[in-house]
Amino acid sequence: MPNDPSNPEGALGGGRCLCGAVTYTTDAAPLWQAHCHCESCRRNCSAPFTSYFGMAEGHWRWTGAPPAIYASSPGVERSFCPRCGTPMAFRSAAFPGEMHFYAASLDDPTRYRPTLHVYWDEHLPWVHLDDGLPRK
Repeated sequence: MPNDPSNPEGALGGGRCLCGAVTYTTDAAPLWQAHCHCESCRRNCSAPFTSYFGMAEGHWRWTGAPPAIYASSPGVERSFCPRCGTPMAFRSAAFPGEMHFYAASLDDPTRYRPTLHVYWDEHLPWVHLDDGLPRK
């Protein structure tokens, strides 16, 4: 809604975990939206690839119970619901000032618009996508 101050132009809104305990909100458009094919993300979500969007610090906040945090590798933290285990977000020293949220956690995931595939060189050979997005 263009005139709704609670939903700025391009903002994806908020999201939650499966049980609803961990929630978040955003108040700006994401910095980027992409599908990640790296092995770490695949294993974290038990999925052939994951879909993320990056938010700048100060333009998102946790609004429910705080997530648990797992340091999955040096400089990398993965946030998840301590009750139901839903993966919620990713933070890396390689991307200072950003939090990366899983698109499937959005209250309205149909608003997500990926623009590229990252770590395509690690994609699973049985994943065949014909979406026309760049692959890096």
